[in-house]
This record gives sequence, C-alpha cells and structure tokens, in this order.
Amino acid sequence: MTTAPERATSAPAPDPDTGTGGATATTASDTTRLRRTVQRERTPIQRVADRVVGDESVVHAGLRRAGGWLRRTVWPLLEPVTGFGWAVIAGTLVALGLGLALGWKELIVIGIVGVLLLAAAIAFIVGRNRYRIELDLAYTRVVVGERALGRIEIHSASQKPLLPATIEVPVGKALASFHLPRMKPGDVHEDVFAIPTSRRTILQVGPVRSVRGDPVGLLRRQVKWTDPVELFVHPKTVQLDETAPGLIRDLEGITTRDLTSSDIAFHALRDYVAGDDRRYIHWKSSARTGTLMVRQFEQTRRSVLALGLSTSPDDYADPAEFETAISVLGSLGLQAVRDEMDVVVQTSKQTLPATTGKRLLDALSGVEWSPRHDRFLDLSATIAQQHGGASVIMLHAGANVEPAMVRRARTLLPSQARVIAFTVVQGAKPRLQPIGDVSLATIGSVSDLPRVMRGVALQ
Repeated sequence: MTTAPERATSAPAPDPDTGTGGATATTASDTTRLRRTVQRERTPIQRVADRVVGDESVVHAGLRRAGGWLRRTVWPLLEPVTGFGWAVIAGTLVALGLGLALGWKELIVIGIVGVLLLAAAIAFIVGRNRYRIELDLAYTRVVVGERALGRIEIHSASQKPLLPATIEVPVGKALASFHLPRMKPGDVHEDVFAIPTSRRTILQVGPVRSVRGDPVGLLRRQVKWTDPVELFVHPKTVQLDETAPGLIRDLEGITTRDLTSSDIAFHALRDYVAGDDRRYIHWKSSARTGTLMVRQFEQTRRSVLALGLSTSPDDYADPAEFETAISVLGSLGLQAVRDEMDVVVQTSKQTLPATTGKRLLDALSGVEWSPRHDRFLDLSATIAQQHGGASVIMLHAGANVEPAMVRRARTLLPSQARVIAFTVVQGAKPRLQPIGDVSLATIGSVSDLPRVMRGVALQ
C-alpha cells in the first residue's frame, strides 16, 4: 500500500530578494536564543557587571523607580523655590553649620533668621486657591495697528475666603500682571487688558496663571488655569478693483499648445481615425473633400496664480520693505481668492496655505526671515520646480533686487507664464517698466498697488 510522504518540518528557504523566509517571521524564541548566544560570548566579569548595573539589573530598575518618585513627589515641593530662595537656603545652611562648628553666635543668629524667613515664606504659599478663570479675546484676528482687547473673568470656587494673589497673563514675550484682591465665596473679579499690535506676528496669549509668594521673594507658587489662545496679527492689505486688473479671470481656462480631440479652442481639421467621436465630424469639409474630417482643439487649462515672496534679508534694504512686500502679496492673494482662482503662495522657505483668505493671512502673520543664502533666484527656481504649471507668476522682493537679477530670474521660470515682479523701495513713487516680457513694478507703499495693477492690465 502506498503511504503518503512525511510532512516536511524544516523552515522554508530564505527569499533571495528579501533575505527572509517565505512565510516565517522572527519569533520570541529566536530573540531569546540570540540573547543567550550574546550572553555566552561575554566574559564572566562582563556578565557580573550586567547583573549589577546593566539595563535589566535590579540596581538599574531601582534607579528608574527612584527617579520617577523624585519627579512625582520631591520636584513639586522644590519647584516654588526661586533663585533668591536657593541662595538664602544655602546661606542658612552654611551659617548654621559654621556657627555650630566654630561656636560663633553671630552665624547661628543669621542661620536662625534664615530659617524663620523660610518658614514665613512657606506660610504664605501653603493652601489651595480654587478659581474658575475664563480668558476671552474680543478678536482672535486683527490687522497691524488695530486695538486688540482681552478679558479675564475670575470666579471664586471655594467655600472659604481666598487670600490676595497675583494673576499673570503671558502675551508673547511680554507679561500682563493683575492684582487679585481677597475674594469671598461666590465673588467675581474682571480685568480688561490691551494687547499691542504694532507689528505683524502670531501672539500666544496665556495660559492664565495665579501666583502666590512671600514679600521677600523666596518662594513663588504658580498654578495654570486656562489653555493658551493664539492671536493672529495680519498684515495690512488694500482692496483691489472688483475685476482684479492684471489677474487672469478665466471662465474657460487658458489655451496651451497641447492638442486634444475635444475642448473649446478650435485649432484645425484632420482626417477621421477609427474611434473618434462622431459629434466632432465637420460635415461640410467632409462633403467637399470626400473623406471624413474631424475638428481638432487646443487643450485649455485652468489658470494658476503663483505668488512668490523672497524672505532673504539680503534682498531688502530695510525691514519695512519686507512688511510692505507681505502686504502687497496678501492683497493680491485675497483678490485672487475672491475671484475663485487657483492660488499658490511660495516663500523662500515653504509653501503657504491659500485655500481661503483667512488661512492665507494667518500664514502670512507667521512669515519670518530665512537664511541669507535663500536669495531671489533660488525662489524663482523653486517656483519653476514645484509650480511649473502656473500661468501667472508674481514675485515680491525689496530694493536690493535689481533689473538684471529679475532678467536672470525670468530664464528660470516657465516660458508660458506671464511674470510680474514687484520690488518695494521705501518712499519711491509707483513705476512700471518692461524688462523683456517681464513687468517690473516699483512700489513705495501698499496703497500704490491698485494704481500699479491698473497699469499692468494695460500692458
């Protein structure tokens, strides 16, 4: 009687491409076996050292538990001590130690005074303050120069009177501080503060924290009560004409040199090929020539506006030029978004979101200087590489970008795109000059932009 062959028990051969078995994976037993092999290769002294101070030793596990206990228990007790407090503690210990060792009563008195000061400071910060604090900004988005107001409302959530405290509200790198008087149960205290918006930026307001400390400044206890809130200070922008002169407002798209069998822009007639759509047969020409002729079209594409901003300090003669360039770009981007155009915004460092006007202005609020090597020509090369399908490209820079550099930048950009370069020169009168097929606009202020765009529309 024929018997079935025994089932193979060996592992499948390794895959030459991946170096692994066909359907096997590294198991826990393989890892353990490898660990034991490594252990056998170590010297007896190394194995003893691993058992004493290794990663899996009892000593190492004890140190990890001790560190966790210190972070959870001891550090919260030491965190309120200020730098001056640590100096007083050190002086007190030194004075007591030397006074007792040398028998100097003066040093002992100094040490006792230090201990009394520390005890009094502890009495000032001991206890729990129960508040319910609300942080509210009148507007989370303002334009440079507009007044931004914030309000904090503090409710006493304790059943006992609360001692006076200090309320601090960080605003960017600044700090707003308020004195909170003694509050009875159910009391409500309200404070209003103004936020300076003299420059474009993104400010983090909060978190609101209560501070209790002693008059000497040895201890300082802080408790956070709210989450931080972001305040976007947008650049100044101007309203352009409703028709956005100088920008392509395409309903049908822009024509390209690519030919297609179905589109809007008619190009020529060609012989019929099997599979062509019969709707595009030109019957009059077919009757005249005796062969079927079909229409051929130029492919149209939706226009894309690419806005480029140089963030290199070397391209600007003054930081004010940089702010004006951002305002010009923001004005053009907002008008393009209102016109429902496809907009991409590229700086020397990154691509900014521009799906909505709010997202664009929020992103422009956080634009900062880039390294000096990111020059105007590098920006043009980046736009050509990442946004090669753009139909209109507008570049923004400062007074240090000369016409010769603009001419070199044009050679890096797509040939089918219309290029407009804006150079900001503080105090200059608006001027528009052609450089080959590039329109070079010189602007002294963002208020000159509508006039310049009307001139661009006429070119």
